[in-house]
Amino acid sequence: MSTPSTTSSSSSRQQIAFIGGGNMASALIGGLLKRGLPASQIQVVEPWTEQQTKLQEQFDVQVHDKAGESLGSATLVVWAVKPQTFKDAALATRFHTKTALHLSVAAGIRSDSIAHWLGTQRVVRSMPNTPALIGKGVTALFPRPAVSATDRKTVERVIRTTGDFIWLDDETHLDAVTALSGSGPAYVFYFIEAMVQAGVDMGLGHEQAHKLAVGTFAGAAELARLSTEPPEILRARVTSKGGTTYAALSSMEQDDIKKQFMRAIHAARRRAAEMGDEFGA
Repeated sequence: MSTPSTTSSSSSRQQIAFIGGGNMASALIGGLLKRGLPASQIQVVEPWTEQQTKLQEQFDVQVHDKAGESLGSATLVVWAVKPQTFKDAALATRFHTKTALHLSVAAGIRSDSIAHWLGTQRVVRSMPNTPALIGKGVTALFPRPAVSATDRKTVERVIRTTGDFIWLDDETHLDAVTALSGSGPAYVFYFIEAMVQAGVDMGLGHEQAHKLAVGTFAGAAELARLSTEPPEILRARVTSKGGTTYAALSSMEQDDIKKQFMRAIHAARRRAAEMGDEFGA
């Protein structure tokens, strides 16, 4: 897939406002600046003084402590706020941003609620994940019917700065995405933590065990990405009956780890749906 330059004529006119200036906003801002979007075309609404200073020092962008008339120039507004504060932030912003395209990276908040609070149907809801911080993220996107093909390309240019993306036709699938890839990095870290501890318990130094565990996850993930074969075949190729891998996997099967892990992911999906009910309109 080719990567459009942000220095195109459409991007040269683009003004982007971020509501919330935390980690995900910082990842997107950093990616946009690397792709050539001038800092003068980015503004951020961030109430916390410490984070305001960090954004200004790191990116040299305009930072405001609250929504104001300057947001009226924004062609795209990126919502990077916590779910529980989204409604109040939207109601404080809506009169300045009705002509803008809106992109939400907030977990759980449904596009119906966002459109209602903002008074516009040009809303794209997304679910990124934290590897976006190093340009290795994967983001799922859902557009409301009013979002045009041009709007979709605008969103793609922004999201592509943090990694890969997919478009969804059914918004309810975002709850599954949240459980699978949105929360997914934490599952990987959890298993790395267990592998490191097991290595230390078996006599390895912590640094040695950490390097081995992280390298194994990174290498196996890249192998799975590049392979045309499914994970179960790749797993079988490492597993000789009666061998060490067979012993480990047999222990996992005895403890029903796969089903328990799948059950945990379903629990995350249920919570994502609950958040939409809890914090929505």
